[in-house]
Amino acid sequence: MTNWLPTLQDSSAPIYLRLADSIESDIDSGALPAGEKLPPQRNLAYDIGVTIGTVGRAYSLLRERGLVSGEVGRGTYVLNRDTRTPVRTEPPLTSTRGGTRFFESVPGKLRFDSTAAPNVGQGKVIEGLLAAITREQPDDVASYTRTFPSSWFDAGSKWLSRNGFQPAPESIVPTLGAHSAVIAVISALTSPGDHILFEHVTYSQLARSAGLIGRRLALVQSDEHGVDPDDFERVCAQRHPVMAFLMPTAQNPTGAIMPAERRMAIAKVAKKYNVLLIEDDLYGALTEDQTPLLAEYAPERTFVVGGLSKSVAAGVRGGWVSCPANFRHGIRTAHKMVTGGMPFLLAELCARLVLSGEATAIRSRSLAEINARLALAHAALEGQSYSGNANVPFLWLSLPEPWHSGTFKNAAYEQGVMIDDEDEFKSGRSDRIYHRVRIGVSASRNRDDVVTGLAVIRRLLDEGGAGYDSFG
Repeated sequence: MTNWLPTLQDSSAPIYLRLADSIESDIDSGALPAGEKLPPQRNLAYDIGVTIGTVGRAYSLLRERGLVSGEVGRGTYVLNRDTRTPVRTEPPLTSTRGGTRFFESVPGKLRFDSTAAPNVGQGKVIEGLLAAITREQPDDVASYTRTFPSSWFDAGSKWLSRNGFQPAPESIVPTLGAHSAVIAVISALTSPGDHILFEHVTYSQLARSAGLIGRRLALVQSDEHGVDPDDFERVCAQRHPVMAFLMPTAQNPTGAIMPAERRMAIAKVAKKYNVLLIEDDLYGALTEDQTPLLAEYAPERTFVVGGLSKSVAAGVRGGWVSCPANFRHGIRTAHKMVTGGMPFLLAELCARLVLSGEATAIRSRSLAEINARLALAHAALEGQSYSGNANVPFLWLSLPEPWHSGTFKNAAYEQGVMIDDEDEFKSGRSDRIYHRVRIGVSASRNRDDVVTGLAVIRRLLDEGGAGYDSFG
């Protein structure tokens, strides 16, 4: 195909989505017949004045829709209408709210796009606890949760305690994981139209969720030491955010650890502008970092969130949030409203895991496995530039020329490995380009899969321009 060029409609939708929609329209009209080869990504990017990563995301979306197939070294081709999978029926913008990951896991691919706790045999422990709960408390399992046992709060207090931070049980709200804890806090204490402050790259699913319920985003600059206090004050003065979501220790995806003096500066600015703080300590709790939590510097306005997903078992949906005085009831009510309420079986399971010591034992095994896999990653990526921390199951890998983040992700996918590009972590529109991808090491089934996947990633890095051109 030498003369075809897409027509991008004027819209507020992202360029990659408009490009994918334009190509789909031309496929449906016959302008791009079955078997037609789409232009190489580099050529099309140059012709229409966008980045190669934008074209790569559009092509990837077309593959998700079942419209094209891509083969490294051969290019991307339009599939026959009779053999391709059905086109999805939801509105196009729906897909952008979930980020750049596939909504469902793709069979046959190696998973480096998740940081859930590795399988270290916790299933047997959970099996025993579930059997005990259903045997001892069948009425509670069969009904809605109307009362919360004190053990649920004690478990949250124990699990969230770290360094000098020891929340009282009466400050705790049990939640269905860390994500729902944050959304409950946002829902309870902000209103539609309020600004919530996020870093340019972070756990962006929360930013998208906040946008879904009508909150507006304000972005703050960060560097290798975390949030820039000066820019934090600038954004607070200009945008007047009601709340800020921060990950001071082992920030996702950069791995940055904020020094104590920065935490003090952030707390001071937050007090000055009356900004509430959500401190996500999900990854921080995995580290051995001794820096006091942000909550130590601003206890009256900081909500500390944690859970079991990264070190015990993501599937049990265990989480807790520690609330400043007088906020607990509102957060508990909001959590019920946005989730439907705590299921007794899961809440009781999580409490027993923690209070019995089983969660701590599983956590120790998980961290040992994570560090063994990190050692494999360090060996495989020797000579490459990346950041990360011991015990934390991901690396933030810098890509050499000429790789773009989205293109590298697509190339890895074609080779059977799923990783996260930087766009997965962008909270909103940002002109910052990092040329990085996140490599998660904990979700693969075993170490052999980790070695296989890392070999693919290393091969793509070593191929450089050759690999880049063959994918385009």
